[in-house]
Amino acid sequence: MRSERRCDDVTKAQLKTNAQSFLNKYFSGEGMDYRKVISIMIPILVDQAFIVFLNLLNTAMISSSGVAAVSAVNMVDSLNIFLVNVFVAVSTGGTVVVAQYKGSGNDPMVSKAAAGSVASVFLLAFCISMLVVVFHTSTLNVLFGRAEEDVFYNARIYLIGSGISYCGIAATEAVCGALRGVGETRSSLMLSLIMNLSYMLLNGLFINILHMGVLGMVTALNISRYLSAVCAIIYLVKINTSLHFRFADVFHFNPSMLKRIMFIGLPFAAEQMFFNGGKILTQTFIVSLGTYAMATNAICGSMSLLFQIPANACALSVITVVGQCMGRRNVKDARKFIKSFLVLSSFSFVAMAVMIFPLFQPIVSLFHPPQEIVHNIFLILVINEVAQVTLWSVSFITPSGLRAAGDSKFTSVVSMLSMWLFRVVLGYILGIVLPFGIVGVWLAMDCEWSVRGLVFLIRFKGKKWYQHHLID
Repeated sequence: MRSERRCDDVTKAQLKTNAQSFLNKYFSGEGMDYRKVISIMIPILVDQAFIVFLNLLNTAMISSSGVAAVSAVNMVDSLNIFLVNVFVAVSTGGTVVVAQYKGSGNDPMVSKAAAGSVASVFLLAFCISMLVVVFHTSTLNVLFGRAEEDVFYNARIYLIGSGISYCGIAATEAVCGALRGVGETRSSLMLSLIMNLSYMLLNGLFINILHMGVLGMVTALNISRYLSAVCAIIYLVKINTSLHFRFADVFHFNPSMLKRIMFIGLPFAAEQMFFNGGKILTQTFIVSLGTYAMATNAICGSMSLLFQIPANACALSVITVVGQCMGRRNVKDARKFIKSFLVLSSFSFVAMAVMIFPLFQPIVSLFHPPQEIVHNIFLILVINEVAQVTLWSVSFITPSGLRAAGDSKFTSVVSMLSMWLFRVVLGYILGIVLPFGIVGVWLAMDCEWSVRGLVFLIRFKGKKWYQHHLID
């Protein structure tokens, strides 16, 4: 017994040594070791998991109100993503600037960067919110005028409610972005959990118990987003010590800091506008295919996010890690970490497929889909997962790393061109002109990943991406 126990101890010690050796080799650098990288990534991973699972449950809850309700929510969410990602992109600019100042050891500028990010993101969200609420009917008529009447009615309610909530999520995203920049991802996680858990609980109350349908969903959305925004500001002003945030700095106009944030944020915002604008145009193709095609697209979109949970965590983590490396002007570490996150992200898709596909039937049943579309849902997910394993990481992890180094214009231009030249045009040809329907639209997306991924890999192998000087 003693010899067996001693043998087990030796085996465990050897495994621990091997694991540490592996982590040191691929996830440690001169200015950051694997423990710091893990401490940054784990809260982001938990955050992404909660966001995806809660969105999955929320979509499932609203689907109990009928196909028209879930189609309306999915239809408007394509527009929501387009608009929300504009100010999320600007908050990413804040993350990069904060991370580089943190890496350089300039704490006073870290504080000013955080304040500038919160102010600019909130103001932008306020302007977008006003435009959406005022022009909601004409917007829906232009984009989705061919939708069925009950779908259109639910879409109008959901768009107005979503527009009102933009300032709440903007404040939360800006604060979380600044916290991720200094590596304080646990606090960012807590703020995200406040928003998403309260949203889920209130959705359960308003949709399943009070049967308020889409109106209940937007009520829950606004309460949860403004609750998290209040908590975020209180945390920054009263509790946080790493950012040294002063509320007065939010109202102090700093052209130099705003220029740095917008150097990253504006190209990324333009990218998000064109990228998600292309997705909205693709959505109009799907509307013409009928309500079943819209429901298939909605369910596939929600389920595909399950596979992307660890990969999205990698994409967010690499911004902080590479940003701090570039703040120290350590290009060698930046290259190493981008490569490591690329491999980790691709491996994560294999692991998620092994876990999720055996549970396909119970997961898809949460959405109450008509039996006629279940086969198409499974087919799309299989095709998309093969593409994700091989193409997603180079298409999304690589530009995140390049953007963290200040190479924002190039990554944005490539993303915009690949989206419109390949996903939109090819999606129309495969989905509408040729008889592939909704499957063809998803195939076009996978093809677009391969094109942009190849371009980003070529850029990464060169030198231009790290020759930007974002901070002094």
